Amino acid sequence: MKAIKGVLFTCDAAVKQILLSMNEKNSFIIEDLDDYHVVIKADEEWRIRTELENELEKNTYNLEA
Repeated sequence: MKAIKGVLFTCDAAVKQILLSMNEKNSFIIEDLDDYHVVIKADEEWRIRTELENELEKNTYNLEA
């Protein structure tokens, strides 16, 4: 078995569901630990954070729009 470098990602349950749906497209979750923690591939952390931020922006209400 090959070792994979991972990062512990802590989030709330709603964000975790978004991460799980993003993981279906391209697998980056190494281990699903509990309701608030997942281990993701370390080399994909920046990309995941960027995609997650973009996804959360879609669900944010903006008074100026």
